Amino acid sequence: MATFLMLSTLGPEGMATLRDNPTRLKEVNEEVEQMGVRVIDQWAVLGPYDFVTVLEAPDSEAMARVALVLGARGTLKTQTLSAIPIDQYIAALEG
Repeated sequence: MATFLMLSTLGPEGMATLRDNPTRLKEVNEEVEQMGVRVIDQWAVLGPYDFVTVLEAPDSEAMARVALVLGARGTLKTQTLSAIPIDQYIAALEG
């Protein structure tokens, strides 16, 4: 499984939805899991992004699908980063 970081920024409609229904966050996480991608951890953050989510997916294509499905709703924008565990990164450098 590959690890990804998703940085999310809510649009006005997404903010209104969250204001009226805060548990929507958990519902979206369940939808993501139904697409075969596991939510490992998630934080609400201050700054240019509203949320940071750590996800585990079988491959980049599965993660791309999640990003597309979420982005197509028009309620948020995402930036997704592939993450390599440090020990795996060091092993690749030494190998």
